[in-house]
Amino acid sequence: MPTLRPHLAINVSSVERSIPFYEALLGVPPAKVRDGYAKFEVEEPLVNFTLNEAERGEGPGAFNHAGIQVASTDDVLSSRLRLQKAGLATFDEMDTSCCYARQDKIWVTDPDGTPWEVFATHEDTAGCC
Repeated sequence: MPTLRPHLAINVSSVERSIPFYEALLGVPPAKVRDGYAKFEVEEPLVNFTLNEAERGEGPGAFNHAGIQVASTDDVLSSRLRLQKAGLATFDEMDTSCCYARQDKIWVTDPDGTPWEVFATHEDTAGCC
């Protein structure tokens, strides 16, 4: 089977304003930028991620939050440092039980208020959230 690259497209109120946030979050610059559009070709994790300029309704609808799972707590902390160097505020949530697993994570919010987590999972747990 050929390599699969999942695609995730999100609506943002301003692509121009959102690019620096997503460049810091994903650790790569956009591969393509057009009026109202930006495409990030992320290698790790393998994803085609696009920003589409469009109106956003009240609240996230069915969308709750987005996340990037990394291999270790060191990777979480490296992500936190990269985001903070970009001037972004992060919130730590270490040694927490979420989604039936013990995790270390940080949270950051994009310019439109979309919450993102960068997390490492350590072991399954009986409880959620």
